[in-house]
Amino acid sequence: MSSIPLDYETLRLVWWLLLGILLIGFAIMGGRDLGVGALLPFVARTDEERRVLLNLVGPTWEGNQVWLVLGGGAIFAAFPPLYAVSFSGFYLAMIVILLALILRPVGFKFRGKVKDPRWRAAWDWALFIGGFVPSLIFGVAVGNVLLGAPFHLDDTMRAFYTGNFFLLLMPFALLCGLVSLGMIVTQGASVIAGRTTGPLAERARSYGTIAAMATIALFALGGVWIALGVDGYTITSVVDPNAAINPLAKTVTLTRGGWLANYGLYPWMILAPVLGFAGMIGALLALQARWRLPALLASSLGIFGITSTAGLSLFPFLLPSSTVPEASLTVWDASSSHLTLFIMLLVTCFFLPIILLYTAWVFRVMRGTVSAESLEKNPNAY
Repeated sequence: MSSIPLDYETLRLVWWLLLGILLIGFAIMGGRDLGVGALLPFVARTDEERRVLLNLVGPTWEGNQVWLVLGGGAIFAAFPPLYAVSFSGFYLAMIVILLALILRPVGFKFRGKVKDPRWRAAWDWALFIGGFVPSLIFGVAVGNVLLGAPFHLDDTMRAFYTGNFFLLLMPFALLCGLVSLGMIVTQGASVIAGRTTGPLAERARSYGTIAAMATIALFALGGVWIALGVDGYTITSVVDPNAAINPLAKTVTLTRGGWLANYGLYPWMILAPVLGFAGMIGALLALQARWRLPALLASSLGIFGITSTAGLSLFPFLLPSSTVPEASLTVWDASSSHLTLFIMLLVTCFFLPIILLYTAWVFRVMRGTVSAESLEKNPNAY
């Protein structure tokens, strides 16, 4: 459409970048809450300490969840075939994630209703599940994307998923799940160590140190596995970035270590895994040195690098097909129309800055150390 100032190829790239930004935003912001939840039964030893952790993330978790909602909305509106295949094919995994996430707000509200230690301990473990399970399964999902999902398309573009929940639990996918869990636990530990004091902060530093070391080792192992043990996808036909939507109009081959090809074509992409390692090493050192803000910033940088590594390795693929590689969904053949992408971009340019400003304002208001003494002064504390 000549009236649209940006061509189709540019808009497709912009929305691929925006989708990555939204998912990384959730990994960093939502990772704060998920990480604290996963650490809750271990870092906090007393009811008072656990209340401190609940009030550390309780006032802001809903705002951080916006990034997940925006990411899902972006997939639905910008890449409808991706939404159709992934959300229908992985629906059991999605249900598990949603049930785990639902435990979090319920746990915040109901934990303090009864003073019975057994009641509160049960909700503490529910909050742990609400942090641990999504952190793990989100990583498992990324691992399965790298392996390829078992789906195919018929000549009318209807998608047929031929896998099941247990096929998602492949060794490489579980490794990716552990990488995801490790980086999110590091993020949660950095938050706890940065906004609490005393034994609570010290335990968080210990767990955060272990999580950062595990993330570094597992991320390195994942890189070796990708290079030597996983087949990557490559488009072998001519690609028209401005063509109409048709995932079947291409040919695709699988080659061992193919997911590393982009780093040869675009050397600047190597910055992503470098930032992943640098961020986690920085978080490890900052936690040991008791540097509060640097630990959180370094952990966030590590999440950015690790998540970006997966996205850049996959480009231009969004969801490869392990059964019919030609049916794989890419940025160039699984997007919405030219006009739809442009209208959505205008809306995003208006609302995204508002979300960023509001988030910054909320965290400025809620800044500072959370302690047992501060809870006594707050009648609205959990």
